[in-house]
Amino acid sequence: MATIENLEKSQVKLTIEVSADQFDHGLEHAYESIKKDVEIKGFRKGKVPMAMYEKKFGVESLYDEAINHIISDTYYDALVKHNLMVVAQPKIDFDINTIGRGKAFTYTATVAVKPDVTLGEYKNLTMEKPSDKVSAKEVNAEIKKLQEQNAEMQVIEDRPLKESDTAIFDFKGTLNGEAFDGGSAENYELKIGSNSFIPGFEAKMIGLKPGEEKDLDVTFPKDYQAEDLAGKDVIFHVKLHEIKEMVLPKLDDAFVKELDKENVSTVDELKASIKDDLKAQKEKDAKNQKTDFAVQTAAENATVEIPEDMIVAEKNRMLDNTKQQAKQYGLEFEQYLQFSGMTLEKFEEKLMEDARKSIRYNLVLEEIAKQETIEVSDDEYEKRIQELADQYKMTPEQISAQVSKDVVIQDIQMNKAVDFLVESLSFK
Repeated sequence: MATIENLEKSQVKLTIEVSADQFDHGLEHAYESIKKDVEIKGFRKGKVPMAMYEKKFGVESLYDEAINHIISDTYYDALVKHNLMVVAQPKIDFDINTIGRGKAFTYTATVAVKPDVTLGEYKNLTMEKPSDKVSAKEVNAEIKKLQEQNAEMQVIEDRPLKESDTAIFDFKGTLNGEAFDGGSAENYELKIGSNSFIPGFEAKMIGLKPGEEKDLDVTFPKDYQAEDLAGKDVIFHVKLHEIKEMVLPKLDDAFVKELDKENVSTVDELKASIKDDLKAQKEKDAKNQKTDFAVQTAAENATVEIPEDMIVAEKNRMLDNTKQQAKQYGLEFEQYLQFSGMTLEKFEEKLMEDARKSIRYNLVLEEIAKQETIEVSDDEYEKRIQELADQYKMTPEQISAQVSKDVVIQDIQMNKAVDFLVESLSFK
């Protein structure tokens, strides 16, 4: 028999009674699971009576397996009886002193369940309409990128260094007259204005001529990664060797033909092609903005109490996925963290927030699909199965055998709920 108590934060506490007969049955199951390996003098291996085993090893040696078997069965039965959808592993509690052959005992299972969602405003939400217009300035900026990608670097000898030039130089940094690690290099190449060095460094090089030397007084940022240099005043002695200037190719039909773009051979055709590409990208970005706004706002307007265990379970799933992805790229997880610039603690904090947001979004979309009676047709289901088959290079039959139909249908419903939200948007 099982009774239920509703707790805070979408948790329930099940109190489940196990009869003496059920426990005795659990003991028999426990013995059957090890019987084939039991050896006692006078009996063939696997043929030792249970009573003889208990006399030699004690019935207590069967308790762990018996309890696990009984809890597994009775806990599942309680979930079915109370129609509970759990979202995490239960916390089981019982008094070991109440356990024994011929005795009934009671245990509790505290578990997080799928939370109820109370929707707020989610239809006809209002946002600023994203623009998909492409300006001549944007087209020209893309053309300039193409010119820069095909530019030549020309050595300059008749003028001093200026913004956007590339400088070839030596430098040596000192702190209180002493050189510091990583503060020196020879024939270093730097584009002036790229802000690759600490603030003030590049600006103070402007005006130098090849062969000239200069001391640059600069200050490391207070948040600089090397703590012994953070916020410190240092001097860099620099010697400029060479100045290079980027010379852009002339924008004409000959240049366009060298780009070898399909169906594009003139400047006008290039501009039209770039405009079309930018417009397509802006339309895609606008759709993403609408989707993000609609889902985020609907989620923020809803009321839902997500159990912490559910968030932790999702965080752990995301962490396992990240570790698998790192392994696929030939990286140890510790290396991945170094590249991302985060400690494990910070990374897990981020995953917890991502998990919280993902769960909230999914619960709200699921509730919207229910409220709006969003259904999935057989054609939509079969189309999705075919898409998955194409994606994973499998047959539809293989996909259907490996992926639950309910999971596929729920995925389609969620996508349709997103479409519903976006289509109902209003714009200022």
